[in-house]
Amino acid sequence: MILSWRRRKATRHANKKKEFFAGENLDMGMEEIAVPTHFRCPISLDLMKDPVTLSTGMTYDRSSIEKWIETGNRTCPATNQELKSFDQIPNHTLRRMIQDWCVENRSYGIERIPTPRIPVTKYEVSRICERIAAAARRVDDRKCGELVGKIKAWGKESERNKKCMVENGIGCCLSAVFESFASISLEEHVEILLEILSVLPWMFPVSEEGQSKLGSAGSLRGFVSFLEGKDLSARQNAVLVLGKLLSLDQKHVDDFVESEGAIEALVGIIREPICPAATKAALTSVFFMISSPSAAASDEIRSRFVELGLVSLLLDIIVDAERGLCERALAVLEGLCDCKQGKDKALENALTMPLLVKKILRISELGTEFSVAIIWKLCRIETEESILIEALQVGAFQKLLVLLQVGCGDGIKEKVTDLLKLFNLHTSKVDCVDSSMDFKYLKRPFLG
Repeated sequence: MILSWRRRKATRHANKKKEFFAGENLDMGMEEIAVPTHFRCPISLDLMKDPVTLSTGMTYDRSSIEKWIETGNRTCPATNQELKSFDQIPNHTLRRMIQDWCVENRSYGIERIPTPRIPVTKYEVSRICERIAAAARRVDDRKCGELVGKIKAWGKESERNKKCMVENGIGCCLSAVFESFASISLEEHVEILLEILSVLPWMFPVSEEGQSKLGSAGSLRGFVSFLEGKDLSARQNAVLVLGKLLSLDQKHVDDFVESEGAIEALVGIIREPICPAATKAALTSVFFMISSPSAAASDEIRSRFVELGLVSLLLDIIVDAERGLCERALAVLEGLCDCKQGKDKALENALTMPLLVKKILRISELGTEFSVAIIWKLCRIETEESILIEALQVGAFQKLLVLLQVGCGDGIKEKVTDLLKLFNLHTSKVDCVDSSMDFKYLKRPFLG
């Protein structure tokens, strides 16, 4: 295979005219230049941008050989020899030769490959962790800030650098430093805390030790403080870290619930959205908070969220949010409907039943399950015939029949059957069921 570039000899005016002609006319006036074989990566056959040499003596482009190794291969692709080590030594001589060749052929439209940055190493990560920890012990904000800035710069250079840092414990180190400064004084050390917070979202997963630092009373107070603040970037980073932390251990959830202002702060993020990712993280946090194993505690937490107007906010999200956000909002709404206050507030909103019925078979299989579960909870309230009538009037009966026809899981199927039995007792009171409804051309919604 020969990789080539083509150079147009025609004038700009001629190039414009060529756009009106097809096929072979576009290839007229071209010249080809072949890339030397030893400049091409044996794996991708593309011009190497960052050539590295393995223990077998073979040279590959760094990105190609890294993908090869990451997929579980333990041999040299070209020689099939077993790799005694996975060290990748930069081949500076070959890289400079490739750059010189690019410069020599720039008249053919070939751009010079940039000099690649050397990836961060385990030693460098270990060393910077030691330096940050030492600076934190001295309560040296300035030095810590410089080192965190260097970590941010490494992360911006490549995903490989991020992966190396995460795998070598830098997340645990930063979590400990964050906890240390937050415990001393949020006001005095706000700048370094914000700097660390800007890096923490991509430091997960962190070790158990790192989790314990982020889940400490001092750190949680810091998160709440930033969630309540006016700095949008800080609010976003705080909720992103919090969403990941609370999904790891119920203890973190319980401790965060006890933090003063925590519930109000999360509702504030949902009420004044920053970005979809932040709203998703906030909803994730709320979901774990209302799903406590303790029934009494969960009811109290649910009631507090309901009092703060979360039900209406969730319904606003469900109206036109994208799939992931809508699923999370439905999940939280289902959880809130486990308490009386949640059900009452949902039924007070005229949008609730029409919206839930509409979302069946419209979002995803998971979204459908949440929608049906909420309707089931609302319609099983005793002596509330009006609820069943309303559901029938907005087409719940037909939608559930369609859901049975296209198929659904056993858990949701039981709820659908139960609802149809309830609706069947009241169908004569509402002209809602079209007996001629034809399912012949119905397509399964979860296959597309």
